[in-house]
This record gives sequence, structure tokens and C-alpha cells, in this order.
Amino acid sequence: MDQHPVKAIVLQKEVGLLSAICLIVGNMIGSGIFIAPKAVLLYSGAVGPCLLIWTACGVLAMMGALCYVELGTMIPKSGGEYSYLLEAFGSPVAYLYSWTTVMVTKPSAFSIITLSLAEYVLAPFYPKCSPPVIVTKCLAAAAIAFIVTINCLSVKLASYVQNSFTAAQLFIITVIVGAGMVLLAQGNTENFSNAFDGKSLSVGGIGLAFYSGLWAYDGWNQVNSITEELKNPVRNLPLAILIGIPLVAVCYVLINIAYFTALTSNELLLSPAVAVTFGDKVFRPMSWIVPLFVVFSTFGSANASCFTAGRLAYVCGREGHMVGILSFISLRHLTPSPALIFNGFLAILYVIPADINTLINYFSFAQWLFYGLTMFSLIVMRFTRKELKRPVKVPIIIAILMVLISCYLVLAPIIDNPEIEYLYSSLFILSGLLLYYPFVHLKVKWARRFMRPITILLQILLEVVPPDKCD
Repeated sequence: MDQHPVKAIVLQKEVGLLSAICLIVGNMIGSGIFIAPKAVLLYSGAVGPCLLIWTACGVLAMMGALCYVELGTMIPKSGGEYSYLLEAFGSPVAYLYSWTTVMVTKPSAFSIITLSLAEYVLAPFYPKCSPPVIVTKCLAAAAIAFIVTINCLSVKLASYVQNSFTAAQLFIITVIVGAGMVLLAQGNTENFSNAFDGKSLSVGGIGLAFYSGLWAYDGWNQVNSITEELKNPVRNLPLAILIGIPLVAVCYVLINIAYFTALTSNELLLSPAVAVTFGDKVFRPMSWIVPLFVVFSTFGSANASCFTAGRLAYVCGREGHMVGILSFISLRHLTPSPALIFNGFLAILYVIPADINTLINYFSFAQWLFYGLTMFSLIVMRFTRKELKRPVKVPIIIAILMVLISCYLVLAPIIDNPEIEYLYSSLFILSGLLLYYPFVHLKVKWARRFMRPITILLQILLEVVPPDKCD
């Protein structure tokens, strides 16, 4: 008789503290810190304001994460913002978040990361020109398929991959920061003299500089997406955030200081990839080490993006806000493989257009709109859900400040430079209500009859079952 215990068909708690820290660090340190310094300097206008904005972005990420610690320990469900908005404001607001995030922001971010990965991988093969677009896109699509496969096979395997590539990310940052400290010790400080001399800052310009910096910091909230798979979340969720985010913030400020020890403002602004330009100038003849480890860093970021995005789609399917098949779990591997495959499929679709960076730029304001709503949900639930246990309770002033800052980050760029694309993005978000009312609120029967044979077919092909159900 088989004496092995049978695992319940649910997501298993297999993510420990180290893996949670690596997930945060891996998600935040992608290609952003190697590219974004150019945009932050452009909008801030000088070295001094640029470094202040990088520091302020780290403080903002930490303040937001502290709010998420309270929310995550109070509502220990995967899905992050989705679960908190559902609890505080009900189904319609949570659905609009899931509609925007599952269908656009998560998969398109995944595709952008893999496109960056493909460009860095191909750069040595096309030293004097840009690689063909079709080759770049095919390699990005292959990377998406490979990463989705890893995540479908095993949570532990995906965690091991994440931990390994996070180590590579920290290694290259340590190398760049170390080189910068050596240059500082040698007296390369001329770029820091008159650090605040530059163009005057506008309200919208500051907002755009923060957008660029916060893009590099994006991922500070991702461990909340996997709360149900976290071992001892009451202990490990706060610890992962309190260790991971300050670590990244210190790395980001130091790496920007390192850039300015070797590059002038003009050199940095003209650079297509700041870290590579820095490596070419400082590490010759070993300059190849920088693009190699940027590839590793970008792969780790793509893996973290896939891991967390799949969990959001899974939770949305479980709550009835997406098709039910997304909430099914692999019978063999105990991973949310339908949700992971769906996110990967959309990411490959977003690789096809000529330029989806524009799409992300105009949806970044929507991201901070939902961040602000999530912070506001913490304030609301202090009054409406007093009965919920709060193992960690942050000062309410932090949540209030984050709501006000989110409002600024949403409105400032639009007021400073209003463009019709912001309206299109807003209309897309609201269009989710056209699907919500018939399919979620009314639960029309013909939709269920239409989806049933498709669900059964996919269930057989993918060998997946609903959570907590088996033969």
C-alpha cells in the first residue's frame, strides 16, 4: 500500500524567505536600472536632482511596500492588489483592475522585458548595426515560451532559477558599484561639482522623472501576488520586503553614482544602454562582462514577471472575474499552468506590434491609479473592516501620503502634456464594465454553455483540475 501522503490539489507553500527576497530583487532589477537613468536625468535636468529622485523613488517604494505588508498579512490571499480591492470596494473595481492588468499591463511588460533580453543577446552578433526586427521578436517569443515552461513544470524549479539569476544581478551591480568607488577614490568627481546647475524643473517633468525611476523600481509589490505560496507569510512577507527593497534602493543610488564617475551628463544622455557604455569605458578589454550579466539580469526579471503574473490570472479565474480554466491547477506539477500559459500567449501577441513601449507609457498612469486605490483601500478598511486581524499595522499617515503621491503621479504628466492616448487608455479600462455586467454580474447562461466544451478540452490537454478537486 502506498504510504506517501497525497498533496491537496492547491498551490503549495514552497516559497521561503530567501526565494521571496530574490523574487522582489529579481523583479525590480531587470533591464530598468541599465536603461532608465537616461530618462531620469533627461527630465530632472542635472546630476543632483537625478540622484535625489532615485533616492526618493526608493523611499516611495518602501512606503508603498509597508502599506502592502499590512494588507498582505491582513488578507493572506494571492493576487496582490486584486484581492485587496475586492475586499475593500467590491467586485466591479477589482474586475476593472484585473481586466487592465491581466489583459494589458502584465503580459505587455513581460514582452518588453524579453524584447530587451533578445536585443542584448543578439548585440554581439550584429556589432555594427541593429539586429533584424524579425530575429529579435522570434528570440523574444522563444524566451517567453521557455520561461513559461519552467514555471509550469515546478514552483521549486522556478524559484531555483530566480535565486540563481538574482545572484547574477547582484554580482554585476557589485562590479559596477565597485568600479565607481575606485574611480571616486582616484578623484573622478568633476561630474558632481555644480550638481544642481541645470534647467528649471516643471511639475510635469518631475512626474515624468519619477515615472522613469519608479519603472526601474517596479516589482516592489510582487511578493504580495504569491502570499498563498509563501511559507509563514506573517513572518516572511514583512521580512522579505524590509530586506529586499532597501537593498535594491541602495544598489540603485550607488550604481547611478558610479555611472557619473565615468560618464558626463551628455555621454549618459546619448547612451542607448548606460551600463554597456559604462562597461566599454571602464572595463576594457573585459567590457563584454556587462552585457552578458545584463542578459542574466533581464532573464531573471522576465522569470519573476511570469511567476507573479500567472498568480494574478489564477486568482481572477478563481473569483469568477476571468474564465474558470485559469483557476485550474496542474495535476502533476501543482502549478497554475493555464494561467501561466495564458499570460505567455498574450505576451507573445504583444511582441508582434512595431512598438508596444508606447502602450506601456500610456498605461503607466493607470498602474499608479490602481496603486493609489490600493493604498486608499487600507484606509477604508481601517473603518469598515475593524474585525480583521492586523499582525502588522503601519501608521495611517503613510497610506495617506501614498494616496496623495499616487494622485500626483497620475495627474501631473497628463496636466503638463495632455495627449489623446491617455483618454484611449481610460476608455479601455472603463470598457471592462461592458464585459463585467453580462458575464460576471448577470452570469448569462449561454456564455457558460459556450465555454464548457472548451474548458473540458483544455482540461484534458493540460491535465489540470479545479483547486481542491481530484478523482
